[in-house]
Amino acid sequence: MTMTTNSGSASGRVLVVTAVDAEKDAVQRGLGPDSRFDVLAGGVGPVAAAVSTATALATTKSGYDLVVSAGIGGGFAGRAGIGSLVVASEIIAADLGALTPEGFASVDELGFGSARVPVDLDRAGRAVEALRAAGLPVCLGPVLTLSTVTGTADTATELAQRVPGAAAEAMEGFGVAEAARKHGLPVLELRAISNPVGPRDRAAWRIGEALAALEAAIKVLKEALR
Repeated sequence: MTMTTNSGSASGRVLVVTAVDAEKDAVQRGLGPDSRFDVLAGGVGPVAAAVSTATALATTKSGYDLVVSAGIGGGFAGRAGIGSLVVASEIIAADLGALTPEGFASVDELGFGSARVPVDLDRAGRAVEALRAAGLPVCLGPVLTLSTVTGTADTATELAQRVPGAAAEAMEGFGVAEAARKHGLPVLELRAISNPVGPRDRAAWRIGEALAALEAAIKVLKEALR
């Protein structure tokens, strides 16, 4: 994992966790020299994200008041277009469960825990308000975490039906959120949309545009995230 650590007081300190260095760099450009934030590239997927986040939370002496999962992701049709932003209203491990003859059953339905982590809705609401005030396109809605991202129209439709209002999908949010929850810390997730959720078409991805949107969002949210 790659982490940039800054000195500062424990009050108002924020850990921002991305998957890869390109996202980390965009976040750092948005933050500028601000000692209240540490930015960690924790790896791809929920397991790597959870391990990296938990390690950072357990070993950083100054402590944190908020954890943020941030990066790019896919947007659901009609909810989040390319270049727009999604602030999570809930973080959901959408493929954590079992396939049954009746369809997918989540761990909640199976009685083995929960695939949902609540976010700090007060901060999430303030983040959305700040982004809208800055003229950035943003929506508030569930963000799905999947170990295998969606690559077909049928899967996109099934997820949208199973999670009403689903706005975005990515691969790390639930891992980050679970680590934060175990440490008793509030969590947020922010996604900049690089592609639609559905058939996999690398030629249609707009990663540069999404990274620029992520940077712009972080510039706005430096105060709203406190």
